[in-house]
Amino acid sequence: MDKLHSLYNFLDLAGTFVFAISGAVAAKQQRLDLFGICAIAFTVACGGGIIRDICIGAIPPAGLTNWHYLVTAIIASGMTIGLYAFVQRLNHPVQFFDALGLSLFAVTGAQKSLAYGHNAEVAVLLGITTAVGGGVLRDILLNRVPLILEKEIYASAALLGALIVVLGYYTKILSSDWISLIALITCFGLRLLALHYRWNLPNYSK
Repeated sequence: MDKLHSLYNFLDLAGTFVFAISGAVAAKQQRLDLFGICAIAFTVACGGGIIRDICIGAIPPAGLTNWHYLVTAIIASGMTIGLYAFVQRLNHPVQFFDALGLSLFAVTGAQKSLAYGHNAEVAVLLGITTAVGGGVLRDILLNRVPLILEKEIYASAALLGALIVVLGYYTKILSSDWISLIALITCFGLRLLALHYRWNLPNYSK
């Protein structure tokens, strides 16, 4: 495998950090103890990446072997607990950090799949899996309906981000760093706009 560029490593750890914050906030809102908060934060931060690594053959998964991920999740948990009053000032903090983590992991998930020699379809699907996997595990553990099973624009935003990465990889119209930033901004922007304007996918429950 070619060495992943430096921006990938930054985005991956940044995604770990913000997803850990979203997990820690959700866990604290459920009144879990310190271990529970750290456990949920790590699960959210690394769950999707672990699933991706297993699927692409990156064994053992980086989330379990690279200490940076565990330390990042613990630091994010500690900061969330210590600065919870500040975090609460954000409008819907779990949704904000979840949207940022979703965008970061949609990009890095697709990038790592491509770096391991997999095709476009695998890269897009595992980009989505990386982005939504941790959030799904969080919601299941906290006894909530996962967002991807509701009508919100969530996984579809990750799909768009992963698609941009894959298209940029094959067309090479821009450098990988620029493509990553465009994909990140597009996914994050779409998710925030969907939350603000309450854009939803069609609901066929009736």
